[in-house]
Amino acid sequence: MKIAIYPGSFDPVTIGHLNIIQRAATIFDKLIVCVMVNAGKNPMFTLEERVDLIRRVTDDLPNVEVDSSSELLADYARRRGSCVIVKGLRAGSDFENEFQMALINKKINPELDTMFLTAESQYMYLSSSMVKELGHYGVDLSDFLPEKIIPDFQNKLGNRA
Repeated sequence: MKIAIYPGSFDPVTIGHLNIIQRAATIFDKLIVCVMVNAGKNPMFTLEERVDLIRRVTDDLPNVEVDSSSELLADYARRRGSCVIVKGLRAGSDFENEFQMALINKKINPELDTMFLTAESQYMYLSSSMVKELGHYGVDLSDFLPEKIIPDFQNKLGNRA
């Protein structure tokens, strides 16, 4: 069984993330979407909330599992029996950072490869940070977030104001 991991902070999960999840789920027998702990970020949603949001928007994808981890990605992949990391790329600037991370992961876990999926053109500009910024200004988020989680996002935004 080919198992891949799609890691990220997903704060919140966007339709761009969901597009990568859907596409990767057709390539692998099992796709684990892993919410990673990033000590350098101050997330809007708790780890548990992000896992729940992703589970809700992927509930129609039977080979997708949602998990979370605070360990090194290369170690997590080894523990879960995965030999592939899936990373979405929006622009050239993403590639430089992701390529460096892929090399580090390969050094730590030589069995691990990274597969880059380029964002579809309609999602190339999309980021969780941008969605949060737009949310503060009351922009319609239906082109940016999965419909199922827009109320959660708006609720969270209202509670932080």
